[in-house]
Parts: sequence; structure tokens; C-alpha cells
Amino acid sequence: MIPSPNHDARTARVDILLLHYTGMTTDEEALARLTDPEAKVSSHYFVYEDGRTIQLVPEARRAWHAGLSSWRGATDINARSIGIEIANPGHEYGYHDFPERQIEAVIVLCRDIVKRHAIRRERVLAHSDVAPGRKQDPGEKFPWDRLAASGVGQWVEPAPIAPGRTLSANDRGAEVEELQKRLARFGYALAVTRLYDDNTRSVVTAFQRHFRPERVDGLADMSTRDTLARLLARG
Repeated sequence: MIPSPNHDARTARVDILLLHYTGMTTDEEALARLTDPEAKVSSHYFVYEDGRTIQLVPEARRAWHAGLSSWRGATDINARSIGIEIANPGHEYGYHDFPERQIEAVIVLCRDIVKRHAIRRERVLAHSDVAPGRKQDPGEKFPWDRLAASGVGQWVEPAPIAPGRTLSANDRGAEVEELQKRLARFGYALAVTRLYDDNTRSVVTAFQRHFRPERVDGLADMSTRDTLARLLARG
């Protein structure tokens, strides 16, 4: 264990597992920030690209990893989550595929956490899910399908991308309203405005990064909407 000083008392039971990428140029730089008292950020675990895993904060404590975030009406995600930082430079510094050894280690760690805390599949989330306007991690290259196949998180095979009605910027009306209602029911913080506004595009983008990664453009095409509908149908 490499202890981080950045944590405080929990105020809720753990029911979310939240995955991040580090978004920094090196593993060492990221780890230094997560253990720097001036930075005021941390996570419970850190997974190196070579698969080594270290703990920074005890699970019984509230690590500071989610920031301003929300899921299904809860706004203090730190209080109810365990955070895993996965070393990857991210979109800003040369985002690349996650190495096999790293993903294997993440799966082992996640399986252990969700079993011990009885975390439901639908509450294994990306940082971008709970903060869609601010965050992109762990991003579209993260293999959520492999995690789900191992019993961690939820997944349905995305609907094929095909021609059809696509909702986009400034569209308004009943179709947009239904999309917003479904995204909000799924868990995203999204007001039902009947207008395809910037917030709607951010949430659609976050959904695509997690569940329809083949094309991440923030446009609600038939593939995106069908994939969302099938996830909701699974309950």
C-alpha cells in the first residue's frame, strides 16, 4: 500500500464502483498527484499499465476521485463509491489501448470489490457517466464488454450503426423528450427540456463511450437509442 492522505469519513454505504483513467503522461506523475496533499485528489486503487495494483486509500474511507458528479439523484458519489485509477495517458496525452496485463488485473480487482460489497451490475460506472460534462474517462477504448463477461458491470451488444433518424443539436419535440427521459431513468443527470441541447449531447456522448464505443459523436442515432432501450429493458 502507498497511502494517500486525501480521504475522509464515509457518509453512505458503498454501492458504486467507479472506474477512471489517470489522464497523465506517466504512471509516476499520476501516482504523485494522487498522494499529494496539495492536490486533494485520490482513489482507493491504482493499476499500472503492467498490471501491478496498489491501494492508496482504505475502502472504509471516502477517497476524493469523483468530483462534481451525480448518478440516479445522488450527488456525493465519493461517499458511496470505490474508485479505481487505471494508468493511461488519456485523450489529452495520446490515448491508447489498455494493455492486456492491465485489464486482467482490473478484472480481478473489480470482481473482488463487487463481490465483497454486493455492488449491482448497473452500478459499475465510468467517471464520464457520473460527470458527462467534465470527464471522458476511462473512455471508448476501455473494454467494458470484457468486464461484463467476467460478471462486472452491464453490457448488451450495441446495435449496428445504420442509416435512420438521428437526433442532433437544436432538435426539439417528443422524440427528444423521450430520449432525455430514458437517459435520466438509466441514471444520468439530465433535465427533460424537449430540446437537444449541450447537456443532452454530453450525456449521449458519455453513454456512447461506455455502451456504443464504435462511434462517439454525441448524436443520438438509431444504434445509440436502440442500445439504450435494450439496456433499460434488462432492468
